[in-house]
Amino acid sequence: MLVNTKLLKGFRLHCTDGEIGTVKDFIFCENDWAVRYLAIETGSWLMDRQVLIPIRSLTEFDGKAGVFSVNLTRQQVESSPPLYLNEPITTPFEEQYHQYYGLPSYNIPVNTWLPIPAIMSDSAVMKEAVQGDKNLQPGLHSTESVRDRRLQATDGEIGYISDLILDDESWAVRYFVVNTHSWLPGRKVLIAPDWIDFIGPEATPVSVKVLREQVRKSPEYTDACELNRDYEEALHEHYKCKGYWDVAQAAGKDDDAEK
Repeated sequence: MLVNTKLLKGFRLHCTDGEIGTVKDFIFCENDWAVRYLAIETGSWLMDRQVLIPIRSLTEFDGKAGVFSVNLTRQQVESSPPLYLNEPITTPFEEQYHQYYGLPSYNIPVNTWLPIPAIMSDSAVMKEAVQGDKNLQPGLHSTESVRDRRLQATDGEIGYISDLILDDESWAVRYFVVNTHSWLPGRKVLIAPDWIDFIGPEATPVSVKVLREQVRKSPEYTDACELNRDYEEALHEHYKCKGYWDVAQAAGKDDDAEK
């Protein structure tokens, strides 16, 4: 099922031995548009740290009850490698973090980098990174840092990102909800990640590989509308692009052929 990230904020996180806090953000990678971590608000517990929960540790998601369940204990989370407030997520940290939890590391190239503005927050480490440190994990973004960013089509601005839509099975970013603002007042549209050139640093427009006219004529999205496969097919047909479901099906056939 597809779900808006705004609706997921505040969901409770359950470890195997109790609740540890609520979901405040999602951190995803621009290279594959997959969510990597849940950012958790723990209240007075671990209040000096950023608490990240690997999405790979997720065992159950109950949208009706508002609960994420993971196969970790409270002690495991408390004893995990610390990431203090305003520190960036670096490649070495991710490697250490995944090793601690016994999870495979992400195989992401390290020849480019993109900061996580909402997490790095004007820290000294961030300022050093902007001056040329290439050791930041490339392509990571928090949903909060992307929300409200302007979108730039190939021939002009089309609005700003008002929300992101995730797939609650694969935990991939499926769409960016775009408020067309003063250009087309009162109208929202969806942009798929594959149509984005790059996100880039904070305070810069997100570059999108579409034309303003395409956006103007695209199927309208409303928060109340049912985001079903018929709507998705019409959306992708409008942009003459394959849907993620077609890509996944083709990949599955290729895997079967190799066996």
